Amino acid sequence: MKVLLLNGSPRKNGCTYTALNVVADALKAEGIDAEVFQAGDPDMENVKAAAAKLKESDALVVGSPVYWASPSGQIIEFMDRLASVAGKDMLYKPAAAVASARRAGTTATLDVLTKYFSYHQMPVVSSCYWNMKDEEGVQIMRVLGKNMAWLLKCIEAGKKNGVAVPAAEDKIKTNFIR
Repeated sequence: MKVLLLNGSPRKNGCTYTALNVVADALKAEGIDAEVFQAGDPDMENVKAAAAKLKESDALVVGSPVYWASPSGQIIEFMDRLASVAGKDMLYKPAAAVASARRAGTTATLDVLTKYFSYHQMPVVSSCYWNMKDEEGVQIMRVLGKNMAWLLKCIEAGKKNGVAVPAAEDKIKTNFIR
C-alpha cells in the first residue's frame, strides 16, 4: 500500500513539508509506503507527474500553508488541474487534508481542501483534532498517519473478503435553465 502526500507550499522544505513528513513517518511505521510530492508548482507537467503517482497510490494527503485564511493559491490551482486530469483515480481512495499555520484560517483551509475529496467520493480520514500543524500539531499528524494506515488495512481486508467498491451511478446534472 502507498500514500501520496502533496506539499502545496511554494516553500519546498517549510512547515507544510515538515507536517507531511510526520504523517509519512507514522504511515511508514505502520508498514505503509509514503511519498511527499512537491505540488507547490501548478505547472501542467508537474500535475501530470503527480497524476501518474496518484494512479499507483491507495490514498492521498494534501497539505497547504494558510495564506489569508485559505489554502495557497498554488495548491488550489494544482488540485483543480489534478481533479480534471486524474479525478477517476481519486475515486474511493482515503484522503486527508493538512493545514500549516500559526493560528487563524486553518479550519477554512481544511474545508476548501476537503471539498475535492467529497466530490470524488473519497473517505476522509481524521485525526484527534483538526489536521493543522501548530504547537500540538506534531501529535495530530502522527495520529492522522496511524488512522490512515488503519483505514487502508481495513479496505485491503475488505477487498480480500469480497467487499466490492460501491457500484457507480451515472451522474445526474441539474439544469436550472427552463
